[in-house]
Amino acid sequence: MDIINKEIDGGKAFDWGRASSDYAKFRDIYPPVFYNKVVERGLCIKGQKVLDLGTGTGVLPRNMYSFGADWVGADISEGQIEQAKRLAAESGMDIKFITSPAEDIDFPDGSFDVITACQCFWYFDPETVIPKLHRLLKPGGKLVVLFMAWLPDDDEIAGKSEELVLKYSPAWTGGGYTRKPVYIPDKTYEYFNMSDHEEYDLMVPFTRETWNGRMKACRGVGASLSPAEIEKWEKEHKALLEKIAPPEFEILHHAAMAVLERK
Repeated sequence: MDIINKEIDGGKAFDWGRASSDYAKFRDIYPPVFYNKVVERGLCIKGQKVLDLGTGTGVLPRNMYSFGADWVGADISEGQIEQAKRLAAESGMDIKFITSPAEDIDFPDGSFDVITACQCFWYFDPETVIPKLHRLLKPGGKLVVLFMAWLPDDDEIAGKSEELVLKYSPAWTGGGYTRKPVYIPDKTYEYFNMSDHEEYDLMVPFTRETWNGRMKACRGVGASLSPAEIEKWEKEHKALLEKIAPPEFEILHHAAMAVLERK
């Protein structure tokens, strides 16, 4: 399903379903600390029902499954949900996945203790989604917004890889990230109070193959370029990595999270 948003990539269409195979293989990269920061706050644990918005290939519910929460994952892309179901089934995980935009999700009032949104909150229409999340959460329920991105100004490999994405997708707005709090639209504060937030740096390990795959699975490449363009980009990116990257390396990332409590 093509998504077009004038605020994202200059309105260039993208479809995460086109990148689902690479997404499933290469974007499950969050280190344990990323998940532990959530669990340490008593969230997404046994006895709680959790809705994960923009679940993609189910990265968050699959990696947090062992903590015991009852998960539902939703994503606008059917291809992403197909991969999420496959990966969960292969690991024997009982997770419900549904194909739905966040704006259209429909459950009874007070269905969830926690709602999570990882790497996706800016895609949603806050005027529609924020009141819906308030309705779907139980009294005192928590909305957890998570984000992690590489730091191109501080990491040469990340910076050079970004430059190559921009060569093929000049309007791509996914690059140039600098340290900042996680994005929370103003509408959110009409329905939620900020109860906690945190930012921190972390190193994420890669090989040339997995970093190439991670970059290929980004919106500016795999989700928006033509197959011929992707092939040319990948050939050039692999050659770049042969020059500037050792066989194994780490990429500096910055992570941010916000915990908001339902009013």
